[in-house]
Formats: sequence, C-alpha cells, structure tokens
Amino acid sequence: MRIILDHNVPAPLRPHLKNHEVSEAFEQGWARLQNGDLLTASEKAGFEVFVTSDKNIRYQQSLTSRKIAVVVLGQGQWPALQAHVQRVVEAVNAATPGSYREVEIPFESPHDLATESAAAGTG
Repeated sequence: MRIILDHNVPAPLRPHLKNHEVSEAFEQGWARLQNGDLLTASEKAGFEVFVTSDKNIRYQQSLTSRKIAVVVLGQGQWPALQAHVQRVVEAVNAATPGSYREVEIPFESPHDLATESAAAGTG
C-alpha cells in the first residue's frame, strides 16, 4: 500500500511499516498543506492510507466521501508510541478504502518511561 505520513507523525515510525511504500508529506512538497487540502492531495497522488496524530480530523473534515483510509495515532510522541508500534502496523495493514481507525496509545509520563527503563536494566 502507498502510505502518507502527516506532518505530526514521528519519523521513526516509517521503517516499521515494512512492505509498504511510505512517504512523508514534506517529501511530496506538501509542507504547507493542512487537513483537507493534504487529504485531497494525498488521494489525487494515489496514496491509500493517511497516518496522522490529529485526533480532531474526523470532526474537522468530511471523511465519508474519501477513498483514502485514515489511521489516527492516539499519541504523537515517539517515546510513548514506540512501545506500541505493532498496533499501528496492524491498523495500517487492516486499512481498507475509506476506512477510519484510531489506534489507542496509552500516555506514559517521562517518570513512567524512566521507571520501565530502570526495571529493564536499560536506564
């Protein structure tokens, strides 16, 4: 599948989306496009899945007539997202034309992450 990552999606997610053609919005020359304009440009360019961490997109945009699937990350910060990257991969792999899916990512404070690293012997 052809996947486009919104401006707010952490770049380290990209290599985890194996077996897909993944681009970032800025690579397409769309650094200034936002929301509906970015979705429209993505569809016209043949992208099949739009990944974003903008939880308000379904309220701000009419998604019912869209052909592009939308996957919304529940957390846009890589340290929190990293531990749950498989959830994102599964959501992308399950995407179908016009589908909308939110991927819940539990919020973890810096203290929680430090505690986990120390318990694992990595901190």
